[in-house]
Amino acid sequence: MNSNRKKEVSEIVLQVGDRINYIIKEGKLKQRDVAYDAGLDVENLRKYIKGKQEMKISTMIKIVKALNIKVADLFEDVDVKS
Repeated sequence: MNSNRKKEVSEIVLQVGDRINYIIKEGKLKQRDVAYDAGLDVENLRKYIKGKQEMKISTMIKIVKALNIKVADLFEDVDVKS
C-alpha cells in the first residue's frame, strides 16, 4: 500500500472542473487569460479543471469573476448529490 497516495477526488470536484472547462471553451477563452484574470498560475487552473486539486471558495470566486459568470452558473448541470 502506498501511503503517499492522495485521497480520491470527489465526483463534484471533477464535475465543477468540467464545468469550468466547458465555460472557457464556450466563451472561446484561453485558460492562460482566465488564470491571469483570476490571479492564478495557469498550471493551478488546469489542476482545478482536471479535478486534480480541490479549490478554496475564495479561489472559486476569483475564477467566477474571471469568467464573468454567476456562482450558480458554475454549478449548472452539476449533480451535487454525487
